[in-house]
Amino acid sequence: MQRQLTEKLWREEKYRVMFHSQKHYNQLRLAMRDMMSHEQIKQLIEVALQQTPTEGSMRNACQHMWGYFRKVASIEEKRTYEQLLLTYQIPALLCFLQQLAIQYNVTYLRESTILQIQ
Repeated sequence: MQRQLTEKLWREEKYRVMFHSQKHYNQLRLAMRDMMSHEQIKQLIEVALQQTPTEGSMRNACQHMWGYFRKVASIEEKRTYEQLLLTYQIPALLCFLQQLAIQYNVTYLRESTILQIQ
């Protein structure tokens, strides 16, 4: 049961961690593979989220999330994505990705904390 909670936590936090730090994301992937305890994973996530996101880490996380829509998005949606990424409008891009996750019913992303925009 504890492992299921840990996997759920990682699923929900994965892209937010990646958004903050690719290095910490990689550490957490290994920690998950090595079956570290729920508390250890939680602590690693907390440390990762304290990192200041870089332009590269934010773009990378957004590009990974865009991968869910690459083949199904309309031409207009692709243009919007490219424009938001090119002009580095990250908050608007996250809102756009959230809209796409809802529109295309991508549960994995809809449940991701990074797209839980208030």
